[in-house]
Amino acid sequence: MKKIRVLVVDDSFVIRNILEQSLSSDPNIEVVATACDAFEARDLIVKLRPDVMTLDIEMPRMNGLDFLRKLMPQYPMPVVVVSSLDDRVFDALEAGAVDFVHKPAGLTRSQLTEFMKEELNEKVKIAFNVKVSGRKKKEMAGQSAPAALVGGGDKQIIAIGASTGGTEAIYDVIKQFGTDIPGVVIVQHMPPGFTGMYAERMNNQCRVAVKEAQNGDKIKQGQVLLAPGDKQMRVVKERDGYHVECKFGEKVSGHCPSVNVLFNSVAEAARGHAVGVILTGMGSDGAEGLLEMHRQGAITIGQDEITSVVYGMPKVAYEIGAVTYQVGLPHIPSKIYSVLNNRR
Repeated sequence: MKKIRVLVVDDSFVIRNILEQSLSSDPNIEVVATACDAFEARDLIVKLRPDVMTLDIEMPRMNGLDFLRKLMPQYPMPVVVVSSLDDRVFDALEAGAVDFVHKPAGLTRSQLTEFMKEELNEKVKIAFNVKVSGRKKKEMAGQSAPAALVGGGDKQIIAIGASTGGTEAIYDVIKQFGTDIPGVVIVQHMPPGFTGMYAERMNNQCRVAVKEAQNGDKIKQGQVLLAPGDKQMRVVKERDGYHVECKFGEKVSGHCPSVNVLFNSVAEAARGHAVGVILTGMGSDGAEGLLEMHRQGAITIGQDEITSVVYGMPKVAYEIGAVTYQVGLPHIPSKIYSVLNNRR
């Protein structure tokens, strides 16, 4: 197997060494060079043509975000951002980065190295298989605006799950929702801290209200609840409607929060009064839960291959018969509205 050739870009000598040590521990990855700033990185990209780049945001002379925006039109390549707790990672994802890894504070060098071995190495391998060139333009070409809902949406629930590529895909869906949309619950694989920033970002840019979910929040029309990055989120049915439970717990299907946990709870609580949507992401989290939703009478939608950054989770769901409709990302909002209107 051909090794994945990686360029590491970070202004810190210590962090560069840690990332290089972490990545080099994987027999399928080769660090071909390291760079301390955007200008050195640019020259190395032209010279070495690496397969994947890891990129810090906070750097001297030119920050990583500005570099990414200049780089992608000329040299489109898979980029994994390595960042401290900073909402600019979402700007980087919008600019074309495939994913990001949190650079946690307060760890010893050995602890940070082990953390990166677990988090960064896998994301570099995922990024290697992403076709970056023209991805965003292709995904959103021909986006169709959904029609208004007929009647209220208080008895329905929409559940969405995503992983790699999901931050942009979820935003592209949610920004099409009006305040007539039934309550929405979402799991996006993301570290704690970032989920709150992501929810606030969407809340400022969308017509619906978006917030990081808290234990006991009521699911209501015109509102989106995003699972916290370190808790499992479940939907429960009570006398006054649907609520969420957000609690610390073990990883399920390799993740906390887990899409399977959310989808299975929606299947039990809402049965046929739900719509399940599985978007881009590596692995299979959410597939079994979506199948259970389907068995309980929910309408289920899976993102198609051509518009998925990583056609993993939607593919598994489709192959096991969990998907009622397979739809390109630009048409998912209108499909959701169509399904809801047909139920009335």
